[in-house]
Amino acid sequence: MVAPPDNDVLWAHALHFQHNDGSPALQGVSVGVREREILAVSGPRGSGKTALLGCLSGLVRPQRGEVWFNSVPLHTMGPISRERLRRDRFGWIDPAPVLVPELNAWENAALPLMLRGTPRRRARQLALDWLERLDIGDGARRRPQELRQAERQRVCIARALAVAPSVLFADEPTAPLHRADRAHVLRTLTTAARSHGITVVLATHDAETAALADRTVALLDGRRVKTVHLPPVAETTTASGAAGTEGRAACSLSA
Repeated sequence: MVAPPDNDVLWAHALHFQHNDGSPALQGVSVGVREREILAVSGPRGSGKTALLGCLSGLVRPQRGEVWFNSVPLHTMGPISRERLRRDRFGWIDPAPVLVPELNAWENAALPLMLRGTPRRRARQLALDWLERLDIGDGARRRPQELRQAERQRVCIARALAVAPSVLFADEPTAPLHRADRAHVLRTLTTAARSHGITVVLATHDAETAALADRTVALLDGRRVKTVHLPPVAETTTASGAAGTEGRAACSLSA
């Protein structure tokens, strides 16, 4: 076991993780994330970005390797302890919006706060504040099925920010958004993270998104690499508002 550096809020050493079919997702990846840092994890689809975020957040346990949060070993925690840590200290944004269909937008955004014991009135106000910042305040009383996919994703982002997590894990958080929407939402997310002292680990295959981070870690085929040159995502609008095609990535392996 290797002691994590004192200045890293998250630290992972020699992570190995396999998919259910046995194919490798991570092959010896090590990474450190400093407090209040916005770290982009870049690479093409299938490079291991989601697997790395899952291991760092305690969502999954690596087959081998270590993960530490504030000098606490996540890799030795049981499932209940990891679930409690994710609820109390972490936030998560998926690439596609996942909301409770029976709840309206503000109730969805406030749900994690109320699960933590925040009074309903206070949770509602915090949720409404974030929905307003993300330009979805006028849909606060609508249910998810009454919102467009891009609007639902904004609700998910508001939900993740409203709890003021110590670390926010964002897995392609603006994938369902149009290019103009992506820029606004990313500015809101990064500004909020910096003003509230939130550490962000952001997975992306978009060079423009990665450029907003303080630092970038590149992955390819489950390994750390020195560089992955990703072209900006080409805009291809669909009915849901999702966009994007990928170019080929040029890379060089880390020493």
